[in-house]
Amino acid sequence: MAIAAVAALLPLHIGCSDAAPRRPASSLRAHPRKGGISGRRRNPPCAASSLHPGSNPRAHHHDPAPKAPGVGDVGGVRGLNSGATAKPDHAPPSQRRRAPRDVEEEAWALLRESVVSYCGSPVGTIAACDPNDASPLNYDQVFIRDFVPSGIAFLLKGEHEIVRNFILHTLQLQSWEKTIDCHSPGQGLMPASFKVRVVPLDGGDDGATEEVLDPDFGEAAIGRVAPVDSGLWWIILLRAYGKCSGDLSFHERVDVQTGIKLILKLCLADGFDMFPTLLVTDGSCMMDRRMGIHGHPLEIQALFYSALLSAREMLTPEDGSADLIRALNSRLMALSFHIREYYWLEKRKLNEIYRYKTEEYSYDAVNKFNIYPDQIPPWLVEWIPPKGGYFIGNLQPAHMDFRFFSLGNLWSIVSSLATADQSHAILDLVEAKWSDLVAEMPMKICYPALEDQEWKFITGSDPKNTPWSYHNGGSWPTLLWQLTVACIKMNRPEIAARAVEVAESRISTDKWPEYYDTKRGRFIGKQARLFQTWSIAGFLVAKLLLENPEKSRILWNNEDEEILNALSLMTGPSSPKRKRGRKTYIV
Repeated sequence: MAIAAVAALLPLHIGCSDAAPRRPASSLRAHPRKGGISGRRRNPPCAASSLHPGSNPRAHHHDPAPKAPGVGDVGGVRGLNSGATAKPDHAPPSQRRRAPRDVEEEAWALLRESVVSYCGSPVGTIAACDPNDASPLNYDQVFIRDFVPSGIAFLLKGEHEIVRNFILHTLQLQSWEKTIDCHSPGQGLMPASFKVRVVPLDGGDDGATEEVLDPDFGEAAIGRVAPVDSGLWWIILLRAYGKCSGDLSFHERVDVQTGIKLILKLCLADGFDMFPTLLVTDGSCMMDRRMGIHGHPLEIQALFYSALLSAREMLTPEDGSADLIRALNSRLMALSFHIREYYWLEKRKLNEIYRYKTEEYSYDAVNKFNIYPDQIPPWLVEWIPPKGGYFIGNLQPAHMDFRFFSLGNLWSIVSSLATADQSHAILDLVEAKWSDLVAEMPMKICYPALEDQEWKFITGSDPKNTPWSYHNGGSWPTLLWQLTVACIKMNRPEIAARAVEVAESRISTDKWPEYYDTKRGRFIGKQARLFQTWSIAGFLVAKLLLENPEKSRILWNNEDEEILNALSLMTGPSSPKRKRGRKTYIV
């Protein structure tokens, strides 16, 4: 059955009202959404509403109407809009809760407070939960990338329901029609975020309302950029859910299999690009503002590789999947070779680039991308240690981005995109450059910051991305969990434990900021939201994994033996890539 036909048959479950009883999924019929530029649609009511906002813009955090115990609870603590009968305590955390193991206990309480319920069930966590923030912008939405550490934290605690609900509801949103200025992106695109809204019930009387999920696919985002990483994170979380819950049959559902295939088809679609890396625009991942990462950023490639390996594990063998799996395997091999061979940088390789000849026209060119040695920035010559290395941030014709990007390098270790030697070298570099990458708060999102004219030209003089702030060299506590998984995988947990200790000494007192500013991460970010959920969840996941290292296996990918054998042939002395000819592994 064709994917589009399968998707059309799937039951949608996108609305719930306070005026109608729950109806079976099989009885739901989609109807068009009224208004809006994107032509989205939602479905008829499904359950009693737990969301009744008033004039207060943050009123969706709690429901003034009493509700039976247990509805919307996660692990025995009510979610943000789950209908708690008690009034919320808006006092600062330092006044609300301090106990032995105070930081972890406070973190869990805050994480549970951030839970959003829909139709009486938990479906995610909002991005930030600061009761004193009168203008939350889109921080009161559930972001796919932001929810991943929250979901992992709940999985590690044995609380699987919220992750299952999140996966299924975002899967339903994937099938929505998406249009920006008369153009529709690919069918498999996952939203960046969604929000539970309360709207008047169509045809309802007496002020009846219903809950709807309102997704953002980039139409409302700053810069109107599609979230390329959302679908990749969704696949990674789906695999982690199956491994942690043991519910492997969940992957075999028709709607789940269809969702995986739609994402893969979107990523593996043919285009003009000559490289196996994904070509994306600036702002299409965690760095969602202009930061000069357009092209083939490492973060996207590492997530792409991880998602391909994870999807291959979960795809059910059937006739319709054979071509997709062949394309997937071919891309895995080419991507692995490309990143390991051309993105890797250590002192010896830097010296090689320093001596590059340019304008080589030949099949056997050493300087394949025509990189000019004068591109090597002065800071790098002194910064790169004699022991250690890393993957550069981006590679395009005549351009190498030499900045160190933490997420891309850490996830290259987790996904086995990096070899074992390269993985250890990355961690060696983190240790050697601890004062630059960790310092007073882990961990720098990238190093170094763009400054002066470079900052003006590349960011467009972005006032939020000033040097050593936000995405431009800011320190992000959420990166603790990726660092921890990478360190545990390489049997070097002491590095992560040291970073967690640094964070634990101040992050609670600082009210769990989104990010920190200055070169050493000394100040709370000038525009950082407090009580940022993925800062809280990232800390908790790091603590849980250090206590139970074996559980980190739900996240990492083992080295693929077939890829390893093929790469050894490709890099050997008789490798086809070293010979002139048309039939080569790398075009």
